[in-house]
Amino acid sequence: MSESIFTKIVNREIGANIIYEDENHLAFLDIAPFEKGHTLVIPKKEYVTIMDMSEDEFLALMSVVYKVANHLEAELDCGINILQNNRVISGQEVMHVHFHVIPRLENKNLCYLKNGTKYLNNEVENYTRRLKLN
Repeated sequence: MSESIFTKIVNREIGANIIYEDENHLAFLDIAPFEKGHTLVIPKKEYVTIMDMSEDEFLALMSVVYKVANHLEAELDCGINILQNNRVISGQEVMHVHFHVIPRLENKNLCYLKNGTKYLNNEVENYTRRLKLN
């Protein structure tokens, strides 16, 4: 299996706007955000689905998802949705476990993530600085 784009981000082969990192996890701003601040949380180790992870690894990842969600909610004064797709049939496009932590700044239908937003000028850098956890 070839490396996922997320593994390339972990290995710093591709740049990303990282807001959190520890020994086993990474959180970075989505390049096609549903809302500004939309963050992806991943394990650094490449798994296709959550069922490939041990329970301990999954619970550690969920702890990071929780930490990122709380931080975004407080920093952006918004609601939060957390989404995870498991396999292509569920809409998974990158075959590397990831959770979407999506700030809910407006009343948009999450079933249509293509109705997202774009960062203007240097907004993505500003959001990265604002949302950085460590």
